[in-house]
Amino acid sequence: MMGIGRYAPSPTGDLHFGNLRTALVAWLLARSTQRRFVLRFEDLDPDAIIEDAYAAQRRDLEALGIDFDGQALSQRDRVDAYAEVIAELVNRDLTYPCWCSRREIREAVAAPNGPVEPGQYPGTCRELSRAERAERAESGKRPALRLRSDGATYSFDDALVGPVSGASDDFVIRRGDGTPAYNLVVVVDDDFQRVDQVVRGDDLVSSTPRHLHVAWLLGIEAPTYAHVPLVVSEAGERLAKRDGAVTLSDRRALGETPEQVRAALAVSLGLAEPGESPSMDQLLDRFDPALLPRQPFVYAPAGNGPNTADNVAGVTSVTESSERNSSS
Repeated sequence: MMGIGRYAPSPTGDLHFGNLRTALVAWLLARSTQRRFVLRFEDLDPDAIIEDAYAAQRRDLEALGIDFDGQALSQRDRVDAYAEVIAELVNRDLTYPCWCSRREIREAVAAPNGPVEPGQYPGTCRELSRAERAERAESGKRPALRLRSDGATYSFDDALVGPVSGASDDFVIRRGDGTPAYNLVVVVDDDFQRVDQVVRGDDLVSSTPRHLHVAWLLGIEAPTYAHVPLVVSEAGERLAKRDGAVTLSDRRALGETPEQVRAALAVSLGLAEPGESPSMDQLLDRFDPALLPRQPFVYAPAGNGPNTADNVAGVTSVTESSERNSSS
């Protein structure tokens, strides 16, 4: 059976340079391994969704030459499927309610001799007595639902990061407002779409043990992973729209073509030299995941005038940028 890769953006606005770069790597890795390539919209948060973004994101991806097989999948059409999986996990006594606020979790983790790594849940509500749960329920606050992980540790060989090992904490699978959480639905959806190759930003490396734990509990064969280094601003922070002309629409407004933006993406991945404008077929011929950059890249366009694709492509590693700034 032919394998499947995917790209799964959230329709909250236009895709920026970093999003497009990850999408390009996902497409190249899928096509270079003779896989189909599918699109999924992660759109379970109604307060964040922009309806026009569905078409706009797909239009930008296709303008760069990134094509998809079949219809796009929307998570908001699959709420019943998530509810069934959550009910199964509850029936297996693998979950518990949690009333902790984000502030309480941060304070518990930051305390001296904190019980877990930063970003992980310290287990505050795991062993509450029936009386303690009843007391918290009387507050009227709706609890989130967490999955018991019991410190399960998982290892995987990432195509870009290399060997990774990590423990899964007790993570949220349903938010207090009733919305199924990302760390559950991403596994359920990849299984539903028969995705066996996941390419995404390397900010999600630490969440992968959670996904492997869900897969193990549900009897799902885990996909292979490739976590792409992020694109960051000149300040070293995750790239965002506030950093300037970072979307395809922005660059078009400055007089650039999608081909020039694709060329900039290719240069940032070491697949082209500045001034080149390779086609998708040429990029596919050149593509070798073993040669992709392993460090974050700085998006540093010089000026805002038209036809600045070469400037957009002038990205450097974070280490190089830091050394340059410290010596100036």
